[in-house]
Amino acid sequence: MKSPIEVFSDWAISGKDDGMRNNHFKPVMKMIELFEDKYKNPCIIDAGCGNGWLVRHLDKKRKYKKITGVDGSKSMIAKAKNLDPKNNYICSELDLWKPDDKVDVVISMEVMYYFKKPEEIIKHIYNNWIKKNGVFIMGIDFYLENKKCHDWKEKTGVDTMQLFSSEIWINFFEKSGFKNVNKYFFNVGQEWKGTLVVKGFKF
Repeated sequence: MKSPIEVFSDWAISGKDDGMRNNHFKPVMKMIELFEDKYKNPCIIDAGCGNGWLVRHLDKKRKYKKITGVDGSKSMIAKAKNLDPKNNYICSELDLWKPDDKVDVVISMEVMYYFKKPEEIIKHIYNNWIKKNGVFIMGIDFYLENKKCHDWKEKTGVDTMQLFSSEIWINFFEKSGFKNVNKYFFNVGQEWKGTLVVKGFKF
């Protein structure tokens, strides 16, 4: 078993990270719809940006003031910077990093359950990353109701993967201070419960 950062660094080196965009594109586009009409020229952080595919996608839309990608993997960030010298990429563990200026939107796909105590990183994002009236939108495929994913820890060899129900994730958001917390299930399939998306505002 390896840490999440070690596993995804290996993916960046081997090219396996190229599948991230294909696997996550549809639900992430739905996540973008949850905020893109609510803010004018917002500043955005992609938490756990990997190779930067989402940052590059958002940059093409030319609707956003500033987009920053943050990831704990040096290999992923090196790849992101090589593919996209224009935008801002930072290598840091998410629970240790604070932006110089708080942002309107934090978006995160397939990241939060890799923390031993995800409620602490959610609280950290609430306290240190998001402006008043900002929003945090989290997407995950690894959660209790989605039975198809329950063997992922063994398949991926990642030592830390927290399997919680959608209601526990909502509780994490609410305990951190987020308001108007809602959940969605995007890209549902026959045996696939869909990507769980949780959205909460900081008022």
